[in-house]
Amino acid sequence: MSLTLPVVSTGHLRRRKYYDSSSELETKEREDHIRSGGIEEKEAETEEEEEFDHGVAPPFRLADVRAAIPKHCWVKDPWRSMSYVVRDVIAVLVLAVTAAGLDTWLVWPLYWFAQGTMFWALFVLGHDCGHGSFCDDQTLNSVVGHLLHSSILVPYHGWRISHRTHHQNHGHVDNDESWHPWPEKLYRSVDDLTKTLRFKAPFPLLAYPFYLWSREPGKKGSHFNPNSELFDPKDRYDVITSILCWMSMAVLLIGLCFVVGPIRILKLYGVPYLVFVIWLDFVTYMHHHSYEERLPWYRGKEWNYLRGALTTIDRDYGLFNNIHHDIGTHIIHHLFPQIPHYHLIEATEAAKPILGKYYKEPKKSGAIPFHLIGSYISSLKHNHYVSDDGDVVYYQTDPKLRAGLI
Repeated sequence: MSLTLPVVSTGHLRRRKYYDSSSELETKEREDHIRSGGIEEKEAETEEEEEFDHGVAPPFRLADVRAAIPKHCWVKDPWRSMSYVVRDVIAVLVLAVTAAGLDTWLVWPLYWFAQGTMFWALFVLGHDCGHGSFCDDQTLNSVVGHLLHSSILVPYHGWRISHRTHHQNHGHVDNDESWHPWPEKLYRSVDDLTKTLRFKAPFPLLAYPFYLWSREPGKKGSHFNPNSELFDPKDRYDVITSILCWMSMAVLLIGLCFVVGPIRILKLYGVPYLVFVIWLDFVTYMHHHSYEERLPWYRGKEWNYLRGALTTIDRDYGLFNNIHHDIGTHIIHHLFPQIPHYHLIEATEAAKPILGKYYKEPKKSGAIPFHLIGSYISSLKHNHYVSDDGDVVYYQTDPKLRAGLI
């Protein structure tokens, strides 16, 4: 049986400079980014001459992408999913016992990074439970999700519900929930300290706990308030259950401080938790921002689920891809969050012929994804706000913030 694939029109290609800026400073920064390995020079020249416009409505439907993905990619294997939990929990325990036993400053920094990375891996598995991609049994999803997320101080149901809002509205300027752009009016209204915390490294890498408590400017509510506007009345019991689980973990940690000492708990848990937060903020930001490609955000009738999901970005994290369960394959995950993580790579390859240029091929990484650090910093320097008007908008740059005058 033959399959006719939709053709992406070359009319979607047009000449355009990055960020619509011809300033000397912008040109120099882009040249520096190219020389540092952010973009190969020949590729950059080609992209500037003929850049694909991601803001044009795609010529395919969500059903076309779904049909291209093999049927077995949709199958959830609870035993396989649980094997990843066992693997990660064993790794966490082995790291903790080893570090505590050696108790030397030659080991502690290595432990902090490794354990923080494993906390992040546990979060991703709990994330799969929240989407229902862990298994078809919602009770098992809830139990495993609570155990994993509570262990790293994440209120499972509160996060699950707000994350569902993010997926249902991704790419929408006003309704998205995670790392969405600020309209210019909101951006101009916040003080310089808030802008610094939001746009200047390393502060955005520490944002997650504060987001859980109070969301971000322009949005009200808290993941720890069952009456928050984040939640529907029917969610109240679930949210309270997760808050109690979170509190139980907090009480356990406080109790351990009295048993083994606060410094010991800081070394074994506190610093790895901080590394986990950095991983979470870094990865989630990088999946929804780009300096190399100018990506649209939508309002009104221009937004739909497909167009919003196509503005996400796949990233290659080198040797960490397997450790954090291929979370870098993010476009297909946003289109179909019910696909288990162990099928995302195959599903992505199957969907690429349909997606065409709407799929943004990630830059290949070495063992350590150092290249993403430059992309992250460049994005923070340039992606500040979007216009208050228009249904298809792009990030704009505040020259004062970029120049470090704020």
